[in-house]
Amino acid sequence: MLDLTYEAPKPKVIAGATSDWELVIGLEVHAQVATKAKLFSGASTQFGAEPNSNVAFVDAGMPGMLPVINEGCVAQAVRTGLGLKAEINLWSAFDRKNYFYPDLPQGYQISQLYHPIVGEGEVLVELGNGTARRVRIERIHLEQDAGKSIHDMDPSMSFVDLNRTGVALMEIVSRPDIRGPEEAAAYVGKLRQIMRYLGTCDGNMQNGNLRADVNVSVCKPGAYEKFMETGDFSHLGTRCEIKNMNSMRFIQMAIEYEARRQIALIEDGKTVVQETRLYDPDKNETRSMRSKEEAHDYRYFPDPDLLPLEIEQAWVDDIAASLPELPDAKKARFMSDMGLSDYDASVLTAEVANAEYFEKVAEGRDGKLSANWVINELFGRLKKDDKSIEDSPVSPEQLGKIVGLITKGDISGKIAKDLFEIVYTEGGDPEAIVEERGMKQVTDTGAIEAAVDEVIAANPAQVEKAKANPKLAGWFVGQVMKSTGGKANPAAVNELVLKKLGI
Repeated sequence: MLDLTYEAPKPKVIAGATSDWELVIGLEVHAQVATKAKLFSGASTQFGAEPNSNVAFVDAGMPGMLPVINEGCVAQAVRTGLGLKAEINLWSAFDRKNYFYPDLPQGYQISQLYHPIVGEGEVLVELGNGTARRVRIERIHLEQDAGKSIHDMDPSMSFVDLNRTGVALMEIVSRPDIRGPEEAAAYVGKLRQIMRYLGTCDGNMQNGNLRADVNVSVCKPGAYEKFMETGDFSHLGTRCEIKNMNSMRFIQMAIEYEARRQIALIEDGKTVVQETRLYDPDKNETRSMRSKEEAHDYRYFPDPDLLPLEIEQAWVDDIAASLPELPDAKKARFMSDMGLSDYDASVLTAEVANAEYFEKVAEGRDGKLSANWVINELFGRLKKDDKSIEDSPVSPEQLGKIVGLITKGDISGKIAKDLFEIVYTEGGDPEAIVEERGMKQVTDTGAIEAAVDEVIAANPAQVEKAKANPKLAGWFVGQVMKSTGGKANPAAVNELVLKKLGI
């Protein structure tokens, strides 16, 4: 069931020529495990190395070379499963998936079909406007990645880079619970966020460290509900799989195109063929890659070189005890303990580095004010300068001191912006800068009163206008702030202006 604060979003409906159609989507997300060595060898997983330099004998399929399981990869898979509230299987096994891979020298992939290491879990995908989709995870299994074929270096030959060969992947398989393109992208984004918090995958889609195979089908309204009641897939349409998507935007565009393609076929009296397709972003279309194989086509059988993988519950419990606070829990805490809005809490928890920075700024200080400065001032400036939070010229300790000076009344909001600019461009201790440059806010009511009297005395015509229209009192506040170089306490100025004008 969904949390009480969320409603399930309505499915995406596409109007066809003869009727309305709904989308049904399931995803298989391939996440590269964050480890220094590969799944079955000690070869490095470093990205960007010279071609074929990160290859052990077992990766190259040399005769007599036996795979040895990397415990770190297993731990990362367990950690991911725990982060997705999934069942951890203490007994799992590896199978051979026989298929012609030009860039996988063994001639087969070692995977887990029958006994995956992680069983059923779930992900809550928030979609705004108080809606969220609960997406069920069917399984997570470990498997090897293949290498990379390169076809554009020579007109008559192809080259193979085996650096990725044997790199550990977690394949995260969802149930067909996703009902629209935006949901699909949000789901991948949520998985990425959770794994980055866990430190199990860096989520770099440009480097191919996070890719998605997207299964798309269409059905008439009401058919999906029958499927959910019975578990009978015949209520759903024939699905097609779009391979190797590594862009949130392209995932959405590919789903939209593929759904409309299938609707056009069905309404034209033709049949949707179950197949694997590729998306061409330049033409914004999917095209057939190969007919969709079933499990028996790969001739799966237990890998004879690997014993079943048995892990102990105590080991799993130790990993569970070391899990960090995950984004949903952190967001809820920011909202309940610091009074942040849903939007602000979402922005601050989107990336683990953002959340860590904010918590240092807000430690012992006003949460809302801290959030405002981190999101509006810091993030705004970093975006303008094309910098990440890791490259911020302003440390959380420096920004925290600026927030503290505002809270204490030592500086006004306007002075704080000037101070932020100095710290951002020149560095330094904010408290020392305020003292050295005379930026401290004037809180002496006598001095402020004198400034107010001076402005009122110099503008008798404006005084009469303000008495007739109290909204014009703001003009006097602005003049006093100007005459004091922005150092007067704005609240004190406002109070004294209204008092002196008698309004």
